Amino acid sequence: MERDCTEQHLLQHLLRLLFCLLIFVPDIFSKALANPTASNNSATAVIVFGDSTVDPGNNNYVKTVFRANFAPYGQDFANQVPTGRFSNGRLTTDFVASYIGIKESVPPYLDPTLSIDELLTGVSFASAGSGFDPLTPKVSNVVDIPKQLEYFKEYKKRLESAIGKKRTENHIKKALFIVSAGTNDFVINYFTLPIRRKTYSISGYQQLILQTATQFVQDLFEQGARRILFGALPPMGCLPVVITLFSNHAISERGCIDYFSSVGRQFNLLLQNELNLMQIRLADHGVRIYLTDTYGAMTDMIQGLGRSGKCI
Repeated sequence: MERDCTEQHLLQHLLRLLFCLLIFVPDIFSKALANPTASNNSATAVIVFGDSTVDPGNNNYVKTVFRANFAPYGQDFANQVPTGRFSNGRLTTDFVASYIGIKESVPPYLDPTLSIDELLTGVSFASAGSGFDPLTPKVSNVVDIPKQLEYFKEYKKRLESAIGKKRTENHIKKALFIVSAGTNDFVINYFTLPIRRKTYSISGYQQLILQTATQFVQDLFEQGARRILFGALPPMGCLPVVITLFSNHAISERGCIDYFSSVGRQFNLLLQNELNLMQIRLADHGVRIYLTDTYGAMTDMIQGLGRSGKCI
């Protein structure tokens, strides 16, 4: 239990740091975030895809063991009721939505009780345990990335029925899209299971995830997304689960394992290059794509550089 709580606190602090990174991304969001009431610049909704870092409870509606609807999850909420968020409290996406004045939290799309007003201001399609590799979500029977995109298309149709096609198109263009996935592909899949390692070298697998991730960004663009924030991989060798599974002295020594972190560093560089190329290619369409420095934020936190509470 103590280790579980430690991991949750680690995630919560990481999410707070990521929130700082998200809200201070320059250029496209500077005006929107500084003045949420400005009709021409403000984000109309927060729309989310990914894994447990941004799943507010979709897995509560999926037949999977990957759920967070039990204690001690949610212990920092006023009523200490777990919501399905893999966190002590709110997620990065909740903080972002609150900061820009849209809503206090981003709900799970699969919640059948959502009203049209709640849908309009944004939802999360994310599913804990998911990833870009098609094999990753199958391990835990969660919602894969392509299915999340299909849910988004369904979401758009629901908006069109309520406010019309043209208004929906404009609404989506001004929405803030957040994508946070990829860690499970390496931690749950490649490093832990033997299947992908039989076919791919680590560099080959990085290319597989890179191709799938960038294609997803392209798919979002084709569906109308113009403002996209993409979360980089964290230093995976510092994740408690990685230390527990792969350290030779996991009980007595809880230090980071650099090999696993180096894989994340390498992937982030590749991803940054690809997203830069996409940004150049799609710039004329008003697209802005940013990669958040998850790796640097978590590293600074672990090294004690983030104790001041300031955004890095």
